[in-house]
Amino acid sequence: MSGFTHFNEQGRAKMVDVSAKPETVRTAIAESSIIVNEQIYEYINENKIKKGDVLAVAQVAGIMAAKKTWDIIPMCHPIPLNGINIEYSWEKNENQYVLCIRTTVKTKGSTGVEMEALTAAAMTALTVYDMCKAIDKGMVIGPTYLVEKTGGVSSKDYNRADSHTGKEHNWGKSNE
Repeated sequence: MSGFTHFNEQGRAKMVDVSAKPETVRTAIAESSIIVNEQIYEYINENKIKKGDVLAVAQVAGIMAAKKTWDIIPMCHPIPLNGINIEYSWEKNENQYVLCIRTTVKTKGSTGVEMEALTAAAMTALTVYDMCKAIDKGMVIGPTYLVEKTGGVSSKDYNRADSHTGKEHNWGKSNE
């Protein structure tokens, strides 16, 4: 099993020991999306969903998910998060609307926050689905992917070239 960091000498799963790694500032950005119909788009933007303010609730769910990533992904370390931000942008494709979700997670620690950013993005999209499913269960979530990772001692930053369809977004700004 040599070469695999998450296996012990018996070939069984283990959580990697990061205690010897120095603390550095680490940031990860992830994106996801959910495709909705025109009615859901209008109801979200007019705050007509009976469960409440969809984007506000989804934002809180994404933040909570980032903070609890270590609870649901077995090999993730419980790490202190110094910042979590979630931004939205809408795209229109024919008669469908795409809610683009961007999460940014930051820590100062000895392991990265990629999984926290990805978990936040996925949970934000799942929460939108949950809040809108009474109107239409045909919504589509994804893709969900890492956009950027910085920090760490290896200096191997990552930057995805084709972030969310390659379009410029007005992250966090109103589309009106």
